[in-house]
Amino acid sequence: MKEKKPAMGRGLTALLQNVETDVSGKTPIPVNGQAEINISEIVANPFQPRKDFDEAALEELAESIRVHGIIQPITVRKIGYGKYEIIAGERRTRAAIRAELKTIPAYVRVANDQGMLEMALIENTHRENLNAIEVSLSYQRLIEECKLTQEELAKRVGKNRTTVTNFLRLLKLPEEIQIALRDDLLSVGHARALLSLEKKEDQIFLLDEIIDSELSVRQVESLVKEKLKPVAPALPKDKPEVTHDYTADIWESRIASATQVHARLKISHKGKGEIIIPFGSTDELERIIELMEK
Repeated sequence: MKEKKPAMGRGLTALLQNVETDVSGKTPIPVNGQAEINISEIVANPFQPRKDFDEAALEELAESIRVHGIIQPITVRKIGYGKYEIIAGERRTRAAIRAELKTIPAYVRVANDQGMLEMALIENTHRENLNAIEVSLSYQRLIEECKLTQEELAKRVGKNRTTVTNFLRLLKLPEEIQIALRDDLLSVGHARALLSLEKKEDQIFLLDEIIDSELSVRQVESLVKEKLKPVAPALPKDKPEVTHDYTADIWESRIASATQVHARLKISHKGKGEIIIPFGSTDELERIIELMEK
């Protein structure tokens, strides 16, 4: 009797086993395991939050790789036969290309687009040399593209909600200030102080002062506080300041004697003022006017 062949076939069996084969073609590597992958088969992560790579630092890392090799494997996901997309480790990959490596050690993972963005963000936001604007833009993309709330985002990246909110507020600053922050011309502390100013022109003016005079964060906070002090309303120039002294009392008595009505007198230090003569009826008003005419 002939030996019965597996009905499923090797292709489906391999799929169920969920394995990859490294470049040697000999060692099966399960997904979520580590493999040695051809660099030519790796493409960049479109969700990479980091946009600027320091050329000198890349060359320094490339030299280290030439001597010691890749110490920390990168993380990739398989996107097709013989194609992998970087989840984390683009800087190491760029340096490996400079070092003329043909392969690179990598953890092979399975991730959807949201997972890709989240993993790339978490990987990058824990680097000390990632600038605040790159972090802020990454947070914004997570909220907009992955439909996360600030609370959910804070949990994903291991920060408290206030920290996340403060980073997102930086994106409300004028472009000039965001560029200065990105280029390390001012600190996050400076930028947060500038956020208290409502007018863009005030923010830009103070930005120039920070750079030109090398102001500290405390100095900027003091300047902003002074700028925000409420201005006391000015008194109308045409309204006299009223004084009342014994001389006014004498004049009031003289008016009362002439009109037989107790009048009130308001007079300023410049000698200007007004006389207020009350009356109870039009007949009384007529009587007062007749007395004044005499």
